[in-house]
Amino acid sequence: MPLPLLEQDPPPIWFHVPDGFYALPLAATPEERAEKAEEFVRGLYSQGDERVWEPAAPYYAGLAELMADTGVSYSAMGLFSTAEEDGDGDSQDGAKTGHNGADGVAQCAFTVAAVPTDQASGDTETVAQGILAVLSTTPHNDARWLDLPCGPAVSCVTLTEYKLNPEITTTGEPTDLLTGQIQVHVPFPTGPFTAIFTLHTASTDYWTEFCNIMSAILQTVSFTEPEEGEAA
Repeated sequence: MPLPLLEQDPPPIWFHVPDGFYALPLAATPEERAEKAEEFVRGLYSQGDERVWEPAAPYYAGLAELMADTGVSYSAMGLFSTAEEDGDGDSQDGAKTGHNGADGVAQCAFTVAAVPTDQASGDTETVAQGILAVLSTTPHNDARWLDLPCGPAVSCVTLTEYKLNPEITTTGEPTDLLTGQIQVHVPFPTGPFTAIFTLHTASTDYWTEFCNIMSAILQTVSFTEPEEGEAA
């Protein structure tokens, strides 16, 4: 899908997300956000009804407005069933794209943003080398060079453990929560910007599956409009 191209925005970028992702209603006007929010909650809470959708829609419309102010161009929630049995909802990489709370759900947050970077047209390798050098200075970062179909990129994986107070846990006992983040920086060859793809999850029992999903998304990134019938 293309990111929106507005005045003074970066050049367009295309990518494809698999089934199971529900895009937040990012839009330029309150009316558009309200309309998209209504569609979003019906997809996210597919087993709900108006009693759920009506109060939830304004919350996500407001959240989308806040995210747009931060420069995020695309944001989605990924919900995947953790049920053991086979079903018709299996995606290409093996994750189940349907979700049923009774069976268990693995979830993630996924965003794409574009930030200005000082680069000459097409000089993506120099930018990627600089990003890698900066990220590698932090010992907790697992920063690596990537060669994507669209050009050079840099991935950075971090795992963070939080201590949860007993007041907010289901057991009433202090609990450790491990979260993981995959962030990939992809310099634009078409302008002085870098796209930042971020996937964050607390469902670290399914870390391998989320890594595979992120890898599949990155393989579809393009700075030229795909031909008809290709991922867009």
